[in-house]
Amino acid sequence: MNELHALQDQTSGAATPDAVPAGSVVGVEGDRPARREEERRRGGLEQRLNALRAGVLGANDGIVSTAAVVVGVAGATTSTGAIATAGVAAAIGGAVSMALGEYVSVSSQRDSEKNIIEEERRALEADPAVGLESLARLYEERGLSPETSRTVAQELSARDALDAHLRARHNIDATDVASPWHAALASFLAFAGGALLPLLAILLPPPELRVPVTFVGTLVGLALTGAVAAGIGGGSRSRAATRVVVGGGLALAATYLIGFLLGTTGIV
Repeated sequence: MNELHALQDQTSGAATPDAVPAGSVVGVEGDRPARREEERRRGGLEQRLNALRAGVLGANDGIVSTAAVVVGVAGATTSTGAIATAGVAAAIGGAVSMALGEYVSVSSQRDSEKNIIEEERRALEADPAVGLESLARLYEERGLSPETSRTVAQELSARDALDAHLRARHNIDATDVASPWHAALASFLAFAGGALLPLLAILLPPPELRVPVTFVGTLVGLALTGAVAAGIGGGSRSRAATRVVVGGGLALAATYLIGFLLGTTGIV
């Protein structure tokens, strides 16, 4: 029985409920809809948290990269038009680049997952018995007894053989394949949203306050995004905020210094 409870975490709660009635192996049939709903809610929550964390990190990228560009240009010239042009170009170019990269990455992942799903489906259709035996052996290799492994494999296969194989072998949910378009749009919006902060900070204040205000606004924004991302991931908010603030501060200082040197030497 302890083996079955241990397997519950490995199979996303699909093997057995928290309490198993005497004489049964993985619970009664009536418990399965409730377990399926619990798995769906858990998977949906994890997906939303991952998407939120990715969005926060995208905003972080938009803040620091755009701020570095506008501060560098502001170090070289006081022209509002030049600063605005460079900032908007950096924001749009960065957002498009992020979206394109995310689209390519998720598309490759999606194609790979679809190929794996199709291969598993064909293998199960060709010989279900061999599939059942291989699934039982997989659980046995993970530490379950041969009897328990076979019982678990039979129960999960009776419910959804393809799902059981995909989860156990590849950690894939066939109903939750990522959308590259959604990922690309989310990355674009996150980066563009983050880029607004340094753009407003550099353009709204009077010329003599542009750089200080942008420095302060950017570092505050980075601290917030770093803390939020760490909170979502369960890490230390203070350490994460410190890391991104120090890194962002160094980036801003470097680009401002370069821009200032280029401007004072008359190169630009």
